[in-house]
Amino acid sequence: MPRAGSPTTIPTVRTVVLGAAPPEVEALIRRRRTLGLDRYDEVWEGEQHMAPAPHPWHGVLDQRVAVAFQPTVEAAGLTMTGPFNLGAPDDYRVPDRGVHRRVPATVWVPGAELVVEILSPDDESWDKLGFYAARGVGEVVIVDPDARSITWLALGPDRYAPTEHSSLLRVPVAGIVASIEFPD
Repeated sequence: MPRAGSPTTIPTVRTVVLGAAPPEVEALIRRRRTLGLDRYDEVWEGEQHMAPAPHPWHGVLDQRVAVAFQPTVEAAGLTMTGPFNLGAPDDYRVPDRGVHRRVPATVWVPGAELVVEILSPDDESWDKLGFYAARGVGEVVIVDPDARSITWLALGPDRYAPTEHSSLLRVPVAGIVASIEFPD
C-alpha cells in the first residue's frame, strides 16, 4: 500500500475538465455505467459529478431512516423510494430517499415532495438545496452521521429553513428523528 504523500498516491482533490470531455473521460463514464458504478453519479447543469458508492454505515442508516419514515409516509397517503434521478438527463441529482404523491413512473423524476440526503465524505448535499427548491421539493432532511444529527428543512418563500413540524407528513419531526438510531 502506498504511503500518504508518495508519488503513487493521488490526493483527494476536485477534478474539473474544461471543454468537451476527452475520450479517456468518456471511456471512464461508459465503464462506470457498464459496471453499475454510476448509481450515485449526478449531472449538474451538464457537468458530470462522479460519486463513489457510500460507506456501509450509510446503507445501515438509510435503512433505519426508511423504517422510521414508513408508517408516517403511509399514513399521509404518500409513497417512499430509495435513490432516484431528480431532474432531467442533463441536470439531475440523486437523493438517498424520496417521498412522492405516487410511485414515479419515469427514470427522470421532475420533482418530489420530500428528499433525504445522508452525508458522506466529500458530499455535496448542502449544495443541492437551490436545485431542490427550483423543483418545488417542499422538505429536505439532511442526516449527518458524523455529528449524529438530523436537520429537517422546509421550503419558505425564498429559501429552506429548519422546521419542527412537517407540513407534508402532518407530524412534529421530533418523533421521527428520535426513532432513528445512528450506527456505531
